[in-house]
Amino acid sequence: MRVVARARSGFPVKFGIPRQSGLVEALRAEIVFEPEFRSPEALRGLEGFSHLWLLWEFSANRRESWSPTVRPPRLGGNQRVGVFASRSPFRPSPIGISCVTLEGIDLYTPEGPVLTVGGGDLLDGTPILDIKPYVPLSDCQPQARGGFSDDHRADRLSVDFPPALLAKVPEELREALWGVLEGDPRPGYHHDPERVYGLPFSGLEVKFAVAEGVLQVRAVEQE
Repeated sequence: MRVVARARSGFPVKFGIPRQSGLVEALRAEIVFEPEFRSPEALRGLEGFSHLWLLWEFSANRRESWSPTVRPPRLGGNQRVGVFASRSPFRPSPIGISCVTLEGIDLYTPEGPVLTVGGGDLLDGTPILDIKPYVPLSDCQPQARGGFSDDHRADRLSVDFPPALLAKVPEELREALWGVLEGDPRPGYHHDPERVYGLPFSGLEVKFAVAEGVLQVRAVEQE
């Protein structure tokens, strides 16, 4: 496999990244091509598509061994399912897939063509193995069943973000950050209401605690 591009996102570490693509539509990331693939011709016709499939490597989860079962965060980190019945990063082949919106194409930057995508779930620097257009007629299956993920589709936290702290967040990042917090960045097995977490996001560190379904932001600091 060859790395064709790398993601540039607001997540310098894994903590806080949405568990799936499309959960926080306001998130933006850039796809920057490797020098060998910086050809505008390779993107001819892409502007006609609204969504893309990104195939990428779980670069922060490389392992020599694998387990036939994993513990998905959506099941609280306590219940095991088969690795091929999950999207766990701990897989025999550490390949991820994301459906993202195509927000913009800039063909002539100093770094070559750059794509802006929305709704991603990508660590900053993620190696992109391939980019494919999303084709609604074949890729969209309204009758599809989502297994155990259907039971947790509506899981969201209420967010208490004091105005004085929210003012420290650049306006263009607020909607995306709010969506990340609503999705509960904590590991599924963490339930300590006294624990304060630090979420690195786009040059900020957002500190918060969660109790009784409410995420309370305690501080916003520059990293």
